[in-house]
Parts: sequence; C-alpha cells; structure tokens
Amino acid sequence: MRGGRRLDLVVTAGFVAFALVEESVVRMPGGWWPFALAVFAVLVGLRRRVPLIGLAASCIHANGAFYAEDQAGIVSYRLWQLAAMMIFAFTAGRHLDGRRKWVGLALVVGVGVTYWSVDPADPMGSFFFPLAPWGLGVALAVQQRRSADAASARAAIREQRAREAVMEERVRIARELHDMVAHSVTVMVIQAGVVRRRLDAGLDVDADLLRSIESSGRDAVGELRRTLGLLRGEGAADPPVGLERLDELLAQMREAGLDVRLTREGASVALAPAADLSAYRIVQEALTNVLKHAGPTSVTVAVRYAGDGLHLTVSDAGGRATARLQGTGQGLIGMRERAMLFGGELEAGPQREGGFRVHARLPTPA
Repeated sequence: MRGGRRLDLVVTAGFVAFALVEESVVRMPGGWWPFALAVFAVLVGLRRRVPLIGLAASCIHANGAFYAEDQAGIVSYRLWQLAAMMIFAFTAGRHLDGRRKWVGLALVVGVGVTYWSVDPADPMGSFFFPLAPWGLGVALAVQQRRSADAASARAAIREQRAREAVMEERVRIARELHDMVAHSVTVMVIQAGVVRRRLDAGLDVDADLLRSIESSGRDAVGELRRTLGLLRGEGAADPPVGLERLDELLAQMREAGLDVRLTREGASVALAPAADLSAYRIVQEALTNVLKHAGPTSVTVAVRYAGDGLHLTVSDAGGRATARLQGTGQGLIGMRERAMLFGGELEAGPQREGGFRVHARLPTPA
C-alpha cells in the first residue's frame, strides 16, 4: 500500500474517531448526523481523487446548518463538520489547478462569508478557518512544484555532466589510440624503410630488424586489443603500461635507429596508475616525434624525481628537420593535455645548440 493511501486511511480514521467522541460527549440535537458522518468519512478517504466534490459538499452542508440555525434557533453545526471543511479546503488548495482552483477558492470565501454573517463581530475568525488551510495547501503545492523543478534541473545537470564525462572519455581513448598507433606505425615504417634501402643496395637484411618490425606490429595489435577490451568492459591480462616499462620502449626506439640514453635521478615515487600511464605516453610521444621529424639521431631521456614532482625531459641532437614549431601537431597537444590533467605543465621547443627539447612536470604524491 502506498504512503499516500495509507495517510488517507489514517486521516479518515482520526476524523471518524473525533466525530464519534464529540457526538458521545456533547450530544447535540439532530438525528441526521450518522448519515452525514458516513458521507463525509467516504469523501475524506477519497479527498485526493475528488477534492472539489468534498469541498463543495462541506461548504453546502455548513451553509445549510447555519440556515437551519437561523430558522429554528437550534445550534446544529458540529466541530467535526468544521474539521471536515478544513480538511477539504487544505486538500483543494493542495491538489486543484487551473479553473478548478478558482472554483474552490470561491467556495472557501463563500463559507467565510457565511461564518461572518453568523458572527459579524469576529470577521478575522470567520475567514481564518476556511482560508488558512486553503492557503497552506496552496503554499505546499507551490513548494512541491519548485522542488520538482529543482530536481528536474539537477537531473538535467547530472545528465549533462554524464554526457560530458562520456565525451571526455572518448577524447582520452582517442588520444590513447593516437599515441599507440602513431608510435608503433612510425617505428614500423622507419624500420621497413631501412629494410627497403638495404635491399635496393643489394645488401643483406638483418633478421633482427625484421623481427623488430614484427614485434612492433604485435605490440600495436596487442595494445589495440587491450584498449578495445577495456571499452567492452573486459579485463586486461597484460601488465599496465607505465614508467616501469620504459626500458622496453627505449629498446624499441633503438631498434628503429635512435641512439637513446636514459638517466634517472632522485628516489622513485609511486604514481597513480593514470599518472604513470600519462608519464609513459609523454615519453613515447616525444620519442616518436623525434623519429618523425629528425630521423635517426641521438636522444637523451631524463627521469628526475624532485620535491615539486616528476620531471621528464626528452632532448635530441637534431637531424634532417629540426625547425619544429612549439605547440603544433596533435602529438604536442596530447602531451600538454596529459600533463595539465594532473596539474602539471609541459614545455616544448627548439634548443639553442640545435635539436628539440620536451620537458614535462607531473606532481607526485606527498
């Protein structure tokens, strides 16, 4: 049984009990009251469904009782009749809308006028009993509508934030796929070019170079499968990518032709998985850019843990195309976004002595 229906039964039971107590104690004249009480008890129980009918019945009954009093000089209006009228006035103000609300207001004012005609000395009390419950019902209805509008607004905001979160996640995944595919394919293309040039020159092809191309392709397929598995909600059996696998990345870059040297400074600090992944991707993207724009050259990768965070520096000695503009290209934008996502920053630009330098700082846990 719903809460509203249960409340109606409680109100009806209380109303009937109050009326029976009054009739047994006061014993006012008039043998019509059991029938009237039964009718009003039914209307009180159905007050939410027929608020206007209940209000009209109580108002007409009140006017008839006062009219009979004026004609016969016998007081026949009970307190339970007043209680019924107040219940219906509150319910009408609470649930009526549109034209029916104005009809209900007219009935309430009419009862107030009747009370006033019986007791002209107390106009305030005459209009208080019918209008006060009506006004309370209207106030609660307005408050409920405002609460419903506020709840709808909050739901709309939550939905909008959910859509924004989905879009942010799609952008993040797209960036992951870009970094992964761009790195692996770039390595494979450069290694395949080396093989082609050796074949054109009639030289033997190193089997290790072919195996490196195959390994890069397998890594690309594996990471792509792992990313798609995460999108489908599947677990990833492979270990997560982070700075612990930096040596594997540098080994691949050496096979692609880069002369990479790694330096580490400071005591290592455990990063959150997302920050660790971003640090790895920044180094990966920086090295991939070196392959794209400078070709085989010497590169220094520095990983330094300091008081203000993790510092990552990738600097190359330059090559065939060192005039790269700062902030251009999807790679640099992605690296900068990764750093800013965790409250860090990234600087990238040409060096005075030649070559290109990328420096990123990511805050570390205290």
